[in-house]
Amino acid sequence: MTLFWQIAIGLGALAIWEWGWALHDKVPWLVPDILDPYFVSKPSEIYRQFLRMGCLVSSQGDWTLGTPGAFEKCIGRSENNLWIATYFTLKNTLWGFATGVSSGFVLGLLLGRSDRLSEIFYPYITAFNSIPRIALAPIIILAFGIGDASKIVTAWLVVVFLVFFNTFEGARAVDRDHINAARLLGAGEWQVTRTVIVPSTMAWLFASLTPAVSFSLIGVIVGEFIGAEHGIGRMIIEAEARGEAAGMMVAVFVLMIVGVILAAGVRRIQAYLLRWRPASTMAT
Repeated sequence: MTLFWQIAIGLGALAIWEWGWALHDKVPWLVPDILDPYFVSKPSEIYRQFLRMGCLVSSQGDWTLGTPGAFEKCIGRSENNLWIATYFTLKNTLWGFATGVSSGFVLGLLLGRSDRLSEIFYPYITAFNSIPRIALAPIIILAFGIGDASKIVTAWLVVVFLVFFNTFEGARAVDRDHINAARLLGAGEWQVTRTVIVPSTMAWLFASLTPAVSFSLIGVIVGEFIGAEHGIGRMIIEAEARGEAAGMMVAVFVLMIVGVILAAGVRRIQAYLLRWRPASTMAT
């Protein structure tokens, strides 16, 4: 029944999107202006534009996959076609995510385990965290150029604080009885960290990973909006400059699919690594 309603709602939304604007003149109070195809195109046109942008059909409407070399020739005509743009955006997102998570986790553990370091650096981290990271994107572009490095740095900057604060709180929330028990058994500081602190903090870490991967994608796209050689963000800006709503919506849908796949992958990894925890207490 749940699947039925999900499909019904999705098909209903697409139907309203496709044919709703035709009723605008008759019932303007019922059909919002945002459904104007000039702004959001139509699902049928978006699908056709996807086939063209993905080099699955030629400009004449013929399927390229049935003609030897047609797909490769189409791909070679653009240095930022849909597949190359998706590859660069995905690659930079994963690099920004990986570096942001690893550095945020290490920093959170260090400050969470040391009261002295926490007292010294926490006010500065809080102050820097109060700055909207997206506002720093132009500075990052100036410093690192329009290549991949600036996109990775922007994504890292968005992710690192989210992971840091979750890890910091998780490290400070570890049950003291567990730490004392490990020390009574002769565990040193490194063993306590490795066997008690890190496992207990993993749930807090994974609670931040699903939003972190989405924020990483946002950081990369913002960087591509400002200046990029490749990427879906650049495709959106170019389509906007040409007034091609269908092209912009194709890029938006590709981003949505990429985001869903990344979030699902993180949840699968989370479920596997935290399989020892009761399902009711596993962070989501």
